Amino acid sequence: MKIGFIGAGNMAQAIIHGLIHKKVVAPEELFISAGHFSSAEAVAEKTGVVALKKNTEVVDAADIIILAVKPNLLAKVLPKIASTLSPEKTLVSIAAGVSLASLAELLGNDSQPLIRVMPNVNVSVEAGVSAICSNQQVPATVLAAVKDLFGAVGGVYDIAEKDFSTFIGLAGSSPAYVYMFIDAISRAGVLNGMPKKLATEIAAKAVLGSAKRLLEGEESPWDLVDQVSSPGGTTVEGVVTLEKAGFIPAVIEGIDATIKKDQSMS
Repeated sequence: MKIGFIGAGNMAQAIIHGLIHKKVVAPEELFISAGHFSSAEAVAEKTGVVALKKNTEVVDAADIIILAVKPNLLAKVLPKIASTLSPEKTLVSIAAGVSLASLAELLGNDSQPLIRVMPNVNVSVEAGVSAICSNQQVPATVLAAVKDLFGAVGGVYDIAEKDFSTFIGLAGSSPAYVYMFIDAISRAGVLNGMPKKLATEIAAKAVLGSAKRLLEGEESPWDLVDQVSSPGGTTVEGVVTLEKAGFIPAVIEGIDATIKKDQSMS
């Protein structure tokens, strides 16, 4: 199966890297175009994929075409490739806030197989989280193949399109909040005399290990909090202090604001 990318930004490059690294697709079966041909050429030189000058050439060459352009560019890009598409080709959009119905409207074609995928930034380290949904024109075999493609760079979840805004709050934007949390922990270390670089590494590895333990076990997050919190100990002192400071409501409020913002943009 040949895969095309329209757009050569960070997300496209991250996905391409994962596909090649996991040997899901050979470089010569990956095609890429960009607003500037030099950008596509640069990716081709690094990865061995095939750079093409026109978006329509990518559509001609590929079975699955991944739209990796910014949402505001879709109105310009889609009409120009519409006549090159066919029912045998599947268009995959990773643009936030653009529904399947909007994609079909921009194409002027409601029979084109369309898939929406919302990957988060961690695909760059093959630990991403992606939501996926499709219209009824997409064959089950093709949908499974696209899941495999994004599975090469992390986990993939079937999410109803109406819940994509919630997914963006939970997984799309939350890495920023996790980075803030890690930085807050490391700054506490600095406050108590530890070098920032060392404190940040320790905090990041503590977060990584905590997530791994949660995913590999059967306990709930609060079960694990209770396991770490000895009666009258240091951890429960910190937990209670965070609760008094409104830690949990603040996190929920931030994610809820993210969801509402995405809904208003959509």
